[in-house]
Amino acid sequence: MTDIALEPAHRLARRIKAKEIGCTELLEACLSRLERFNPTLNAVIWQDLEQARSRAQEADAALARGEDWGPLMGIPTTIKESYDFAGAPTTWGIPAYADTRAAAHSVATQRLLDAGAVIYGKTNVPLYLSDWQSYNTIYGTTNNPWDLSRTPGGSSGGSAVALATGMTAMEIGSDIGASIRNPAHYNGVCGHKPTHNIVPLRGHTTGGSLSHPDISVGGPLARSVTDLEIALDVLAGPDEIEAAGWRLELPAPRATAIKDFRVAVMVDDACVATDREYQQKILDLAKALEKAGATVSLTARPEIDMARAFWVYIRLLRAFTMGRLPDEDRAIWAQRLAALDPSAEGRFADVVRASHLSHKDWLDVHEEREQHRWAWHRFFQDWDVLLSPVAAGPAFPHDQEVERIFRTIEVNGAQENTTDQLFWAGLFGVVSLPSTVCPLPLHSSGLPLGLQIVGPQFGDRTTLALGKLIEATFGGYRPPPGYEG
Repeated sequence: MTDIALEPAHRLARRIKAKEIGCTELLEACLSRLERFNPTLNAVIWQDLEQARSRAQEADAALARGEDWGPLMGIPTTIKESYDFAGAPTTWGIPAYADTRAAAHSVATQRLLDAGAVIYGKTNVPLYLSDWQSYNTIYGTTNNPWDLSRTPGGSSGGSAVALATGMTAMEIGSDIGASIRNPAHYNGVCGHKPTHNIVPLRGHTTGGSLSHPDISVGGPLARSVTDLEIALDVLAGPDEIEAAGWRLELPAPRATAIKDFRVAVMVDDACVATDREYQQKILDLAKALEKAGATVSLTARPEIDMARAFWVYIRLLRAFTMGRLPDEDRAIWAQRLAALDPSAEGRFADVVRASHLSHKDWLDVHEEREQHRWAWHRFFQDWDVLLSPVAAGPAFPHDQEVERIFRTIEVNGAQENTTDQLFWAGLFGVVSLPSTVCPLPLHSSGLPLGLQIVGPQFGDRTTLALGKLIEATFGGYRPPPGYEG
């Protein structure tokens, strides 16, 4: 790589503080790439370049005075459109919010600024943040830089594309159904879905809601796992009210060398068809870890019925996401529920029933989730991490013609329901487990693949530690062809 804009953020931060490069110089390098690539990719959908240039100049002046603003000082940063940035639109792709402007920064945005970041823009999302594609009628479609005909993932799709192509050095996304993890996987970058509720989501909303959403988390995307680690330290910690009574102290990594890790591996399940080549890439890595001294098992599993765990996730996911839809959309699902055959089974029937859960039904499913959470707790007494796919396969072609619940994708030569691949997201997200995604070797199609490293609740530093070791030993981010310089 010859372009400084493609270097990882932690290296750029070191170079800035060593005065090898200037904050303004680095920002202009990213903006040059924005000008070259964004018209085709449509990743960055709002910018305030005047404000960003002014802040970069202030950072350069501060450095000259010997000041240190923090670990992200001078780092050009974009944020997912769903996070409030004072004066910028926060629409979630919803046309009714097209003219809204945030009055204040979200907690996560403010923490990035407090760490010295130079935020210059916001990145594209799907409608309601509810798709593994990133398109809406306000901002249009974001394309995957590895193949413009394919999705970049969602809902943090613009985030991952901006990172993969050097338009930004740091990003924050959010994840309820792999919305950090699948864009990282589809674009060949890194992402971390933290333990639930350790990154405050105040200011990541429509309508000013203050309650922390079920399952959903905020977290970083970056070009290296070290960058994820730095960003998590910046973002994580209690919000203002909670800070009066508790503080976050994530445990140290369980191991710091590959040979000391106990690694479980799960690459397939009857709940979801998964690309066979993708499975083999993970198995090959597992063999390499075992050769390096790690204890590896391909059969270790928690005492959970996986199909039932997926059912629990779908019920709780749809119960929450349906609650944020407008009345007219909820009425459509109410009609579907009324027309549903009581004996109907399958994914569509599960989603329809979940759309109007009573509070008693929700509590029953939540209790089942708690049983599963404790089963995972027991599992992670014996294993440090579990490796899995992120999705069913590499990025799929754009598909905006069919309602999401009815879409299909090709997996191993057969058409499969697109939403089935939520299995790899929901199995871990619904029980609050952290997941780190880092790149694997490319698929034979030339598209990126990501490895999901799952750890125990509050074991974020353990998943990040193994991700860093894998990156250092087997390789990590590479720019898409045509975006190298």
